Amino acid sequence: MSADAPPTPGRIDLGQVHLHDPSLSASSLRLKEALNSCSQSFETGDFGKSDTAVAAVVGLLNSIIEPPPSDSEGAAPCKRASEEALVEIQSYLSSPSSNQMAVDALSLELPKVVAKFAALSDRCREIAGGIIDFLVSSCSPRDLLSILCEAIDTHIRESQEQTYFILLLSRLSKVLDRTQRRHVEQVKVAIPVILKVLNAISSESNHEDKDNDLFGAAISIGTSIQAICEKMVGRRQEELRAILGLYVLQNMALISKSTQSHVVSSCCSLVLQFSKFLPFCELSYFGLITGCDVASITDEVSKEDGDDFMACFSFVMSGATLAVIWGHVSDEIAKAAGEQLISVLNKIRNDSTVRWQAIGMFKYILSSIDYPWEIKSHSVELLLYMMEGINSEESSDNHTDFSCFMPSLFSALQAVERIMIGASDASLRKKAYSALRKVVSDIPSSHRFDILRALITNSNSPSMIAILIDLVKEEILREVHQSDMSEDNKIIHQQNTNAGSPFWSSHALDIVELMLKPPKGGPPPLPEHSEPVLSALNLFRFILIIESTGKTNHTGILSANTLHKAYSEWLLPLRTLVTGIRAENEKDDGEIADHILCALNPVQLVLYRCIELVEDRLKHSA
Repeated sequence: MSADAPPTPGRIDLGQVHLHDPSLSASSLRLKEALNSCSQSFETGDFGKSDTAVAAVVGLLNSIIEPPPSDSEGAAPCKRASEEALVEIQSYLSSPSSNQMAVDALSLELPKVVAKFAALSDRCREIAGGIIDFLVSSCSPRDLLSILCEAIDTHIRESQEQTYFILLLSRLSKVLDRTQRRHVEQVKVAIPVILKVLNAISSESNHEDKDNDLFGAAISIGTSIQAICEKMVGRRQEELRAILGLYVLQNMALISKSTQSHVVSSCCSLVLQFSKFLPFCELSYFGLITGCDVASITDEVSKEDGDDFMACFSFVMSGATLAVIWGHVSDEIAKAAGEQLISVLNKIRNDSTVRWQAIGMFKYILSSIDYPWEIKSHSVELLLYMMEGINSEESSDNHTDFSCFMPSLFSALQAVERIMIGASDASLRKKAYSALRKVVSDIPSSHRFDILRALITNSNSPSMIAILIDLVKEEILREVHQSDMSEDNKIIHQQNTNAGSPFWSSHALDIVELMLKPPKGGPPPLPEHSEPVLSALNLFRFILIIESTGKTNHTGILSANTLHKAYSEWLLPLRTLVTGIRAENEKDDGEIADHILCALNPVQLVLYRCIELVEDRLKHSA
């Protein structure tokens, strides 16, 4: 009897008996028919129907995982129907009688749709994993790599269900293990997609277990890349090693962005695993915290594909700093990286140029809104630890090339300011303030004033401006104390500091004028800027008293022209403004008026004292 002949009446067609098995759902029966049709279209060479047959299989799977709202089976039977469908697919693929051309055609579409079932149940996840494992073992690694990457890239636009990505990412490492040639090119295809998923999901997720599984898959991919790299030689090996280093640093940055409540305790194990790659990638804590190693491995990566590939490593500078911060958090992590942090920090402490490079790297963490306060707190602690025992007098005005460090140091100081302003934890604000003072003191004195002035003029926080003006006052006081040294020591000091300090000069009064006579015109905005105005008045009073007492005039404050200018352009207009605001608010018994008066009281007190001092000097000079 031919295969196409109808069965003889009374006889059972064993090949069709399962179609009538009541234990199978209607959707599973339709799926089996679609798979059989797919095989037949390839066996008969009717390739015109093959695409339609493959699309029918995919369409049925999608209708099972995403049933229409009117589906009579509802949501409850979905798990059972899904498990049956996956078993049907698995049986078809693993059957020796299946048409290989049909399997190859289905492999183009199956990973994308089968992975969607993984979130339904443990059983579905197990079967879906088995299906993709079969495809990994039987299909071309190069083709399947592209298929998996396309599936991941497509799905990230639709959903952030982690189970889907965990399933596919864990199989990517197996595909990379099977690649035989053009390894660097294959890795360059995979990594941007992998990091895109990790970036999108890690910043939104609060599921510690799934996060660990997701980054666990990323670690497996890193292990596969390392294994490939170990088998290579020459220039391509160095490039792949550099790519792995960038991949590791990007992952460290992404892990540290976790929104979990206790990021350090929950992410330590993952960071430790990634840190184990650092020695192989020839990345040291010293090279990372100074940024030198990042520049080195970036140069190793071929730019023949343009900047698109490098764009996926947008957080590697953060990752480089974080790698060292995590080593400060945990000795085990430092050990995994093959490092002794104390030795690295001692090396940094002994070289001001290296230290300025390292300070600049902290801006990537402290200025970012992506990292939790817990990470930022450890960052400030490491910065303080790094600055321990630094003698600011040795911070060398003989470094004529210091100007190249100023932009990064300025950005780092602004980042520290943000911590002082934004942190809710008082102890963190206090640590940030200590770090600010230490970093400012480490800047050569000939450039220190320029940095402070720039910070003052670029700050929008009245409280921060007041703090910075107080730092200017401290610098002047230090100059005064140093000027009181014995004659021999004074000569040595002048040799070390190039004599004329910008603090102990007319520049100091420029800071006062910035606050009391704003360059944009008009009086200072009170009461909002009461703090910086008060600090400026205190600075003016301090300079006037010091110069008068010491019978010096380094700042020019005792000259008649300066006294007249301060009196008529700074102090008297300010007195008029303060008097008017007080008079207006004294008529109001409200709480806001009380706050305004409280803010103006110390301003008025110091203002009147400044006016008295200036009037007294003018009388004596008349």
